[in-house]
Amino acid sequence: MKAITKTPRLQICEAEVTDSKFILELLNSPNWLEFIGDRDVKTEKQANAYIKSSLIASYKQNGYGLYKMCLKESLHPIGICGFVKRDYLDHPDIGFAILPQFEGKGFTYEACIALLDYGKYHLKLDSILGITTMENIKSRNLLEKINLKQVGTVTPKKNQGEYLLFST
Repeated sequence: MKAITKTPRLQICEAEVTDSKFILELLNSPNWLEFIGDRDVKTEKQANAYIKSSLIASYKQNGYGLYKMCLKESLHPIGICGFVKRDYLDHPDIGFAILPQFEGKGFTYEACIALLDYGKYHLKLDSILGITTMENIKSRNLLEKINLKQVGTVTPKKNQGEYLLFST
């Protein structure tokens, strides 16, 4: 497992098909289901397919994606953080999710700061966006804490609702 970047407490790596148990847990965690949405991934086999079709496919197609956040000492996966290319946005947006037992400890902030730096200097991304719902106070606060500024709103698809749009 090669790290794309590290922080004092985290190693951030590409997800692998062997991460299916972790991804299954993350995709079915309360905050994921409430704020990101049910991906209908209910088995490790489905999680494996999700890793291949979503995470690994993005690394290959875009040169970036959502990366696995692991505790540096144990390499235990605790969340994901990285960049998503969406067809309705002009630039990639930073996305993140963490298992409930690791919330509120600053891990996601730490990963976001490291990945913004990675995106700017390694991936040469000139602009990085962020999106979240009005109701997702924790994500809004984190986007502001990592110095993204709210620049408007965006409606991804008809009948899907409006998202707050942030930018570097």
